[in-house]
Amino acid sequence: MDNAIQFGLEVNQNKYLRVGGREMHAVLSVTGQGTTDEDDTPARSDPSRLVEVLVIDCSGSMADPPTKMAAAQQAAAAAINVLPDGVRFAVIEGTLQARVVYPPTKTLVTASPATRKAAKAAVTRLTASGGTAMGSWLAAARDLLPPPSSTINHVLLLTDGINQHETEEELERVLRTCAGRLVCDPRGIGEGWHPPDLLRIAAALNGTAEAVRRPADLVASFRESIRAALTKLLPDVRIRLRTVPYATVTFFKQARPTIQDLTEYATKVDERTWEIATGSWGAERREFHLCLGVEPPDDILEQDRLAARVDLVVDGELRAATATVLVHWTVNMARSARIDLSVSQVTGQEDVRQAINAGCDAYDRGDRIEAHAQWARAVALATATRDAAALDQLRHLVDIEPGGIVRLKENLSQTDIKVSMIESTQNPLHPPVPRSTAVEDQICGACGETSPPGAGRCENCGRRFEGDDPPAGVLV
Repeated sequence: MDNAIQFGLEVNQNKYLRVGGREMHAVLSVTGQGTTDEDDTPARSDPSRLVEVLVIDCSGSMADPPTKMAAAQQAAAAAINVLPDGVRFAVIEGTLQARVVYPPTKTLVTASPATRKAAKAAVTRLTASGGTAMGSWLAAARDLLPPPSSTINHVLLLTDGINQHETEEELERVLRTCAGRLVCDPRGIGEGWHPPDLLRIAAALNGTAEAVRRPADLVASFRESIRAALTKLLPDVRIRLRTVPYATVTFFKQARPTIQDLTEYATKVDERTWEIATGSWGAERREFHLCLGVEPPDDILEQDRLAARVDLVVDGELRAATATVLVHWTVNMARSARIDLSVSQVTGQEDVRQAINAGCDAYDRGDRIEAHAQWARAVALATATRDAAALDQLRHLVDIEPGGIVRLKENLSQTDIKVSMIESTQNPLHPPVPRSTAVEDQICGACGETSPPGAGRCENCGRRFEGDDPPAGVLV
């Protein structure tokens, strides 16, 4: 099954920097294409390779209101029902400590009609009491799991509270021992959970954070998470960055389908090499935003210079052709002022989501004026960039009237604010930017200089490109 995905890797960037420029942005597009079996059906994950651990918050706050615990039990039962025969699984109760409530052997059990029935019965006996220590829950899940090289390890964690019974340092230590060993999808329910906790877990463990506005929505969320895990074919794909002496990694983020800053969890292999775990993969596409700090090594201008090499690595083996990030210092201001389309889309959408979160923070501390200003700015940015997903998220917070007038919705709940902060990290994929549109320049036959695709005249000497004659009656 290790060869069931064929990977492609592309870099989109504007390689030109003005003289003295010291920051290079690039978007890495990684595409996994699923291969087919002999009968041309798409290759599927072997259920015996998936290990699923359900972690259910059973702290005292889950009893208030009682609908939360009832929703958690229903969702856990729905997730168990989705597990096909052959998947190994367990259920953990999370309070001040973690306790394996199924199977009774405190190990993993193979899914079958009998074990699914017994697991659902165990879930119905869950009760709410005690505190919240998510690091201990994740550590217990980690200790159940086999080595990730042989299995696809997935943890689905539900909480309604704040991680208040352990320190941030304790949680961080556990996250680092889990990174690369499992993927965790954290889920929030109710009004008491803390968005940074979920986002931190999701970023460290390559999962997706989500939250529900109504307890009844939890069942669908759990089912979808399990079904997505079942499509994965490789347990861990890593991106390897190798920089030259005059380049350093400023940050590395996943940009789509979710926004996550992965910089903190990059592993330094040597002085110039970093590896970033991206979690399990199926047939899918993801985009990553790389920012390099670059220092001109000499006074040479108008030449392509290598800034970094990018590779995809699975179990130490390269899975795609090496891609390169270039830098070209130039005195041509027109070149350096261009914004690559892929980069502009990513940075624009990051700006929208930063404004959404800034408004949520302001509303949460009671500053309605600042919240309105930030959400109005987010609406303007999303409208300008045609970011339909962000506009849909914003409509839960504001009314957008004809003419662009933005008004705060009345009586926003804590759930509305917290769910919006989580949803702001979700960034649906767009169709790939055609490579010719992004990077193929036109070369002037008169002066030999390049201009961007679609330019009517050479940016250096003004000569009109052949085949770009203006329509009759148009002055140029």
